[in-house]
Amino acid sequence: MYDLIIIGAGAGGLTCAYTANGLGKKVLLVDKGLPGGTCTWSGCMPSKALINIGKDVHAAKKYSSVEIDTAKVMKDVRDAIEEVYSHESPEILAKDGITFKKGEQIKIIDPKIVLVDEVEYHGKNIVISTGTSPFIPPLEGLDKIDYLTNQNLFQLEKLPKSMIILGGGAIGVEMAQCLNRLGTTVHIMERSSRIFIRESEELVNILSETLIKEGVNIHVNTNAVSVTQDDEIISLNVETGGEPRTIEAEALLVSIGRVPNVENLGLDELGLKYNKKGIQVDDYLRTNIHNIYGVGDVAGPYQFSHTANYQGILAVKNMFLPLKKKVDYSNISWCTFTSPELASRGLPDPEGKETKIYSYGRSDSDRTMTKKGDIFEMRVETNHKKEILEVKILAERAGEMISSLQIAAANHLTLDKLSPVIFPHPSYSEILGKLGKKAYVDKLLENPFINIFAK
Repeated sequence: MYDLIIIGAGAGGLTCAYTANGLGKKVLLVDKGLPGGTCTWSGCMPSKALINIGKDVHAAKKYSSVEIDTAKVMKDVRDAIEEVYSHESPEILAKDGITFKKGEQIKIIDPKIVLVDEVEYHGKNIVISTGTSPFIPPLEGLDKIDYLTNQNLFQLEKLPKSMIILGGGAIGVEMAQCLNRLGTTVHIMERSSRIFIRESEELVNILSETLIKEGVNIHVNTNAVSVTQDDEIISLNVETGGEPRTIEAEALLVSIGRVPNVENLGLDELGLKYNKKGIQVDDYLRTNIHNIYGVGDVAGPYQFSHTANYQGILAVKNMFLPLKKKVDYSNISWCTFTSPELASRGLPDPEGKETKIYSYGRSDSDRTMTKKGDIFEMRVETNHKKEILEVKILAERAGEMISSLQIAAANHLTLDKLSPVIFPHPSYSEILGKLGKKAYVDKLLENPFINIFAK
């Protein structure tokens, strides 16, 4: 009898396994594939490896002609995958005391029994962490062509000369920029009025201009109608503003959303509640069956590896420790790793009462000005106490800068508390010191007692 059986060995599942193992619990981790999940094999890690190579090539092209061996590029990407996997392989898991089983058919046949390829495993608790898969749209002709998703993109032997990308979200835009930098002619097809429809319109417009200047073709307000393939050429028929057009390329990448992996798990027979968004969990990450929990992309509400890690730790704590804790997403942040990076955290004040937005640009960041053409835009919204509400950053290292603000917000530090911190010069994070000093001065001037003596 295991203390915990985890279905799905991605970010959330691995975190659950190591957290429970650290508490001295007997853990079984099962998956249809190898440990690592989407993040290791077809998401975060390979995409960032490809982005890094694209950055190197883009920088070199400014000062010399560069011949790109895309077969070598893709080999380096796969080498990065293997390096990450080497730290989470079944052998490593076993060494750490975690049992891993790979099975083609995995099904929960009882609240305490998981069937893996006809072998029953018994556990006191179960975590469902099966992740998501690419949403494949009902596009006429799509089932008759060789299209790509994030699941097979990084297994290409070499990059195509041209590519159509369906979807202007994080995966699509990140890949569009780095592939364009590596010599692929790219067309992004987005049905909305702009890419990144949920992000700051102001900052997205700046990012879009950057992408277009680099050579990425962005088609907004565009609906895909049908697709055909003739030998090595894919033809996508689209409509933009009612006008029909045809875009041709060697490859088509489908990147328009994700669907939860809930099929063939036996959920209906169990009576476990789920919907089109995934497993339904409460504030403690429990499903409607008290000893079965859901974490990661399959449980939502965010589809980030770092959210899965957070949920994995919390679910195991709630499972085995006496003090139960509710999920709290108020301090979540996310980052799209384009150049410049686009990072966000928090939510604006819904009423907008007594809030202040601190805005900074390129001329405020000495480090940014050392690199010709670099963009720096930061927006930080605070309430009257200078508590951090919403942050939007478009800049190099935006993901790192927003992390510092995350630490402050999560520990209930007001923005002015950054004022005495001495940041290295010239660093991108130095702007946080300027931000803190400005908030400190504003807080002083807003103090009625100080104003009496200032007169």
